[in-house]
Amino acid sequence: MNNIVIIRYGELSLKSPGVRSFFERTLVNNLKAMLEQQAVSYHKIIRDRGRIFVESDDPAAAEVCSNVFGVVSTSFARKVDPNLKSAAAECAAIAGDFIAESESFAIRPRRSGNHSFTSADLGRICGDAVYEILESLGRNPSVNLDDPDKEIFVEMRQNAAYVFTHISKGVGGLPLGTQGKMVVLLSGGIDSPVAAWLLMRRGVNVIPVFCNNAPFSDEATRQKAIKCVNVLNEWSAGNPMKMYEVPNGKNLQAIQDNCSLKNTCILCKRTMYRIAFEVMEKEKASGIITGSSLGQVASQTTYNLHAEIYGLGFPIYHPLISFDKTEIIDLARKIGTYDISTLSSAGCGAVPERPEVRAMYDAVVKEEAKLDVDGLIADSLANARVLYEFE
Repeated sequence: MNNIVIIRYGELSLKSPGVRSFFERTLVNNLKAMLEQQAVSYHKIIRDRGRIFVESDDPAAAEVCSNVFGVVSTSFARKVDPNLKSAAAECAAIAGDFIAESESFAIRPRRSGNHSFTSADLGRICGDAVYEILESLGRNPSVNLDDPDKEIFVEMRQNAAYVFTHISKGVGGLPLGTQGKMVVLLSGGIDSPVAAWLLMRRGVNVIPVFCNNAPFSDEATRQKAIKCVNVLNEWSAGNPMKMYEVPNGKNLQAIQDNCSLKNTCILCKRTMYRIAFEVMEKEKASGIITGSSLGQVASQTTYNLHAEIYGLGFPIYHPLISFDKTEIIDLARKIGTYDISTLSSAGCGAVPERPEVRAMYDAVVKEEAKLDVDGLIADSLANARVLYEFE
C-alpha cells in the first residue's frame, strides 16, 4: 500500500483529445515544479483518465498540489488493490483512528472501469467493515448518509482503489502556460496583483510592468510592487516571471505642464498602455491586464474607461471589472498580497484634486495632441529595464 495524492481537474476533461493531452502534460510539469519549489518529496506522477496521481509520503503534498492552477481538488489517500476485500479492510483500518465514540459516519463510494460489483455494493461492504470494527471497539457506531460526523471516501478504479477522508479544494482554472503571455500593469496596490492572479488562473503567463511615477511616487510604492511580484512568482512554479520597470514620472510632468489637470489620470493611463504595448510586442505577448474595477475610483467610470483606450487598438483585459472592493480584498488575502499592498506609501502625488469623471474621448484626444506622445514613450522605453528575471 502506498500513500498517494489524487489530483482532480475540471474543464480539462472537456477538451478534445489532443488539447486535453497538452493541458494534462502542462499540469503535470507545473505540479512537479510546485512540489520541488516547496521542497516536498515525491516518487513519481502518473496520468490516468480523469485523474493525476502523485506518489508521496509527505502529508503536505496534497495542500501544495491544490495551489497549482488547473487543480480542482486533491486528497491524500491510501492505494490498495482494486477489490472489495482490500477496500473494506482499508476503510476499517482508517476508521479505528478516525471515527470517535458515538460519531456517525458515511461511506462515499465511486467506481469507474469494469468491475463485478456496483457502487452500492462497494459502499455497503465497506460500511459493514467500518461498523464492525467500531462496534468491536465499543464506540456505538451509526450510519448517517445525509449529515454524518465523518466521511470515508472510496474511489475504485480499474487498476487500484483509493481510500481517503478529506478533499482539499484547489484553485481551479487552467494550467499555467496554456494560454500564452500577457503584460500586466502592476502598481503594488490591492487590485492589480489580484487581476494578474485571475488571468494566471486562466492559464496566462503574466509579465509585470511597473510604471515608476517618481518623483510623484516614493520608493515604498516601488518596493510594494516588487514584493507583490515575488508573491505572484510563487504561484507561477515552472513558469518564472520577468518584471519590467519603466519610468513614467517625466510623462506625468509633461501632462501637468501642458494639459488640463483634471485629465491627468486618464492621460497617464494612456501613456502606460502605450508603454505596456511596446513590452507586449517585445515579449510576443497577446494582451494587457489592468486592475480596473468599474466605478471603484474616479478614473474608472464608464466614460473614463472608454476615453483611456480610445483609438489605441490593442487588447486590454479588466478581470476585476465587476468585482466590488470586498471581493477583491478577499482574493488578495487568499493570494498573499493584501498585507504587502496595504503597507504605508505616499501614493501618486499627481492625482488632481478634482479629477474628470465623465471624460469624452474626443476631448481627451485633443488634450493628448498637446503632448509629444511618441517622444515621451520612446524616452520611457529607452530607460526601461528588466528589474527581475526569476529562474
